[in-house]
Amino acid sequence: MARIKGLSARLMAEQYMKVFTNKGYAFFEKGDYNLNIVGVRNDSGRPDIFDDFINVFYKIDGEWVADTYVATTEPGPNLLKWPLKSVRHKGAAILVPGQYRSVYQIGMHGGKRKYTALTQRNGPVSVYRDNNRDEKADTDNPIEKGMFGINIHRHWGSDELEYIKGVSAGCQVFQSSVDFYEFLETCHKSADIWGNKFTYTLLGESEIKKLGVEYDIV
Repeated sequence: MARIKGLSARLMAEQYMKVFTNKGYAFFEKGDYNLNIVGVRNDSGRPDIFDDFINVFYKIDGEWVADTYVATTEPGPNLLKWPLKSVRHKGAAILVPGQYRSVYQIGMHGGKRKYTALTQRNGPVSVYRDNNRDEKADTDNPIEKGMFGINIHRHWGSDELEYIKGVSAGCQVFQSSVDFYEFLETCHKSADIWGNKFTYTLLGESEIKKLGVEYDIV
């Protein structure tokens, strides 16, 4: 994780503001801990490694802070080949890039081993349904909108995990649990001020590179 402050953080925030304005998205500037949670999906087409980023832009005492975390925004190859039983007839879910306003809240994620995460409880998201059962995340597929539990969470196991395998069934997943709990602490501080509602914006690498934005400062 990189926590960037001062001029560098402000310049990063301003770059993303340009992207958001270009796409008609909201970018939150008012007050402290008013979080802009931004996922960036790498154009590599590799769902087997952590090559995406989740960036968080917000202010403390009126000054911009930028937190950058390594993550994956796609289902792992195991789940692409063998989707969860409940959706096996439709295929694995891949979150569609877009802005999901106030859709997330701090809540419980998981089955038997539940823990606190950001959960998709406040509204629908859109997903591609990849049902060709190969190990590539295909986005030229039908889009479905609904409540799918596309949460933002950590993975189980070592922070050194490189290959994703079955880590994500469509959720946005942090590589490092240390990073994730730091992120969650920031979310709790935000919730104390702004309430338990969070907006998540997912962008594609090509969407921001064409505007000259640096997205992977770590």
